[in-house]
Amino acid sequence: MDAKEHKKRKFNKIYANIPLGLRDEIVVVLENNEPLSWNAAKIEIDNNTDKVGEILDKLDRLGLLKENTEDQHE
Repeated sequence: MDAKEHKKRKFNKIYANIPLGLRDEIVVVLENNEPLSWNAAKIEIDNNTDKVGEILDKLDRLGLLKENTEDQHE
């Protein structure tokens, strides 16, 4: 599995655990100043658009694609 696919899997795992009420919140802003909510990011990733790489890289740099985020709060 390549790095992009690995990031997609991590995103989907995290997305599944986000409460429905938070999925409309902006999670990332792209280079062209386009804000994306969790839901919009999911649509872009599921449809494998040209924005996927940028979205996943930014989420990863923000630390939002960490496997065990609950462990970081202890």
